[in-house]
Amino acid sequence: MLVIEKVEKMAAVSRKLRGGGKTIGFVPTMGYLHEGHLSLVGLSKAQADVTVVSIFVNPTQFGPNEDLGRYPRDAEGDLKKCKDSGVDVVFFPDAAGMYPEGYCTYVDVGRVSEGLCGASRPGHFRGVATVVAKLFNIVKPDRAFFGQKDFQQTVVIRRMVRDLNMDVEVVIGPTMREPDGLAMSSRNVYLAPAERAAATRLYAALSAAKGLYSSGERDAGRLKARVQEVLAEEPLIRPEYVEAVDNDMRTAETAGGDTVIAVAARVGSTRLIDNLPLLNG
Repeated sequence: MLVIEKVEKMAAVSRKLRGGGKTIGFVPTMGYLHEGHLSLVGLSKAQADVTVVSIFVNPTQFGPNEDLGRYPRDAEGDLKKCKDSGVDVVFFPDAAGMYPEGYCTYVDVGRVSEGLCGASRPGHFRGVATVVAKLFNIVKPDRAFFGQKDFQQTVVIRRMVRDLNMDVEVVIGPTMREPDGLAMSSRNVYLAPAERAAATRLYAALSAAKGLYSSGERDAGRLKARVQEVLAEEPLIRPEYVEAVDNDMRTAETAGGDTVIAVAARVGSTRLIDNLPLLNG
């Protein structure tokens, strides 16, 4: 497994690979890898000749009062997981390499980044889109793999790729969950035992809404109300939003096959997000 820290070296390796006719699969991460990330590695290995994983805690997607400084990191553990999973290249840049002195160019994807998490985390998706655009330009992947758990992020990235005519296929892998339903997330490590138990109500609430939909309910307001009811049963959960949207981030009044129920909540001091497509979720 090749570990690369310098932007120029990563770009050169990618050029050589593509020049040799190899297809590149790319899994961008912020590290502290879990089975959700590794499931995307598996998808990449099945669909590309070479799999590249980036590990970079991107400062531009964190607000001034967010958890950049305490975001969990485990470089040694991440490299071992990558090697054990058959990753070919790990790109491990630092902030100075990604955002050198004088850096001032950003990507703003507009409407699809403005609601849900974009409303409560202003600038977050500008940072996400910017770093992903840079990583695409450096790694030059044929396919890039993202998880459904970060639903709005997947919409933002797909829109950016479409609007800017980027030559990369975006592949979305399913949300990976713990046995009790909690969506896998690097931030789960923040949860105290009681909070960890309470956090399972997020998936329970989404599942309750999906159950209503499966029973014939199509009023999105009633589906969202059902999510709120289940969340209200757990005092450690403070919902930030519960929304029903389509795959282009438009609010749904009548739920259909492309509707996704999305939720963000504080569990203790930890902000968690989850979502469930009503069809095939």
